[in-house]
Amino acid sequence: MHQTKQASSILPEDHVQKLERIAAVIDNYEANPCNLIMILHDSQVIYGYLSYEVQEFIAEKMEMPLSEISGIVTFYSFFSTEPKGKHTIRVCTGTACYLREGERNVDILKKQLNVDIDGTTEDGKFTLCQVNCLGTCGLAPAMMIDDTVYRNVNQDTIDTILSKY
Repeated sequence: MHQTKQASSILPEDHVQKLERIAAVIDNYEANPCNLIMILHDSQVIYGYLSYEVQEFIAEKMEMPLSEISGIVTFYSFFSTEPKGKHTIRVCTGTACYLREGERNVDILKKQLNVDIDGTTEDGKFTLCQVNCLGTCGLAPAMMIDDTVYRNVNQDTIDTILSKY
């Protein structure tokens, strides 16, 4: 208990509150390793991403090796160890999109947003991801921003799409 008080006097209040909420999630799942994926998922929703510090906190609270927590976080693509932008752009480069020059859309967005794949814009507005399939082959080349799918994406439509955000 003394450690928590000492840490909370150093850390920003928002950070401490988020760790307290993560602790409550772990308690809710009774710190059962069988529930680790759900605990990590809920923790990511609370914190926004699973930083090394958050992973350490979870490992300590669950009395598990940090290497096990980190191994799961880095194995599954839906977990992130870096902060994400307000909006996530997923550009499909699967077969149908690739054949319709979906790869070009990746290059256009990288240049326009000044980020690499899995990078976040300086203003924190967008994170750019390249995916193998969105399941929208009939709309190729396609991309998603958050939960919205865009069809027949090309250099002419990208500006219009981004202006909505």
